[in-house]
Amino acid sequence: MLENINRNIQKKSLKERFLLVIGVLFFVVYFVLGLFIIFMDNFPLDMKREYRIGFGMILIIYAFIRLARFIKDNKE
Repeated sequence: MLENINRNIQKKSLKERFLLVIGVLFFVVYFVLGLFIIFMDNFPLDMKREYRIGFGMILIIYAFIRLARFIKDNKE
């Protein structure tokens, strides 16, 4: 399975590989930002805990939606 993924990545052009890295990077950014907002005690914006949890969950869900779309588009 890993050989198949590696072979698929090597077939891609430089532009496609760059977009692959950017897609994975933004998934990680949104996911970590969601966790950061939920668990940070000294959050710089004055928000109630419930709103922080809600906003963090929205970011985490959005990260997984981006990942699902990214995987679907990269199946080719």
